[in-house]
Amino acid sequence: DFCSNLVWINQEEIFHHSKELDYQNNLWVPGQIYPFSKYISKVKSLYGSFQDDAIIKLNLDGKIIFKKSVSEILLENKKIGENLLLHKDPIHLNDIEPVLSDSKYWKIGDVFLSLRNQSVILHYRPSTNELINFIKGPFFQQHDVDIISSKEISIFNNNNNLMKNNSEVLIYNFENQKFTKKFNNQLKESNFHTYSQGLSQFLNDGSLLVEEHNHGRIILFNSFGQKEWEFVNKDKNGDIGFVNWSRVI
Repeated sequence: DFCSNLVWINQEEIFHHSKELDYQNNLWVPGQIYPFSKYISKVKSLYGSFQDDAIIKLNLDGKIIFKKSVSEILLENKKIGENLLLHKDPIHLNDIEPVLSDSKYWKIGDVFLSLRNQSVILHYRPSTNELINFIKGPFFQQHDVDIISSKEISIFNNNNNLMKNNSEVLIYNFENQKFTKKFNNQLKESNFHTYSQGLSQFLNDGSLLVEEHNHGRIILFNSFGQKEWEFVNKDKNGDIGFVNWSRVI
């Protein structure tokens, strides 16, 4: 709590990456579940070790009220085959973005999921176990998906490939089903690239915060794309430490 007293702890699963509040003030957190989910348990004896990534919803008392294996979501919606289970970490769920209000393209209670090792964004409806959208595009091993308008999401594209291109902030428009880049020239000029993790956050005035996890750097661009400030997490000896899930308060 505010006075640093431990209120509750949940160690039922291995929780990791993002933590987000939904419209009912429940927490959505990625997790690795064990024992494996029902379907995975039937087939995993054939394949050995496996990371069964799942979306997990907890109330603010720390009680799990919903969990669902992401592999099962994909299998049940016929987006992958069982051969996916040959890999130890085929999903690598790294962000859950809950939908807070209805629009033409989604419903309150839906979630967007970022699957790093599939280079895919899922739009999933837990209430009906329905996969609404399976989004692939000009992004690779992305990290962080945000809803930024009634018809757009942003995707932090690590762009982690052999070409060593800069990381990007992509906007996907559900109305025209097209991708655009935001402040890409500015990110190139800043030599902005993070191999893993990282994030982007748009503020209400149109400014953009980006986090370069591997190099311990955070940059804020104003709505015109001008760099307002840059922070590097460097100690007095000049050593740089990682930054994780930065937020503007």
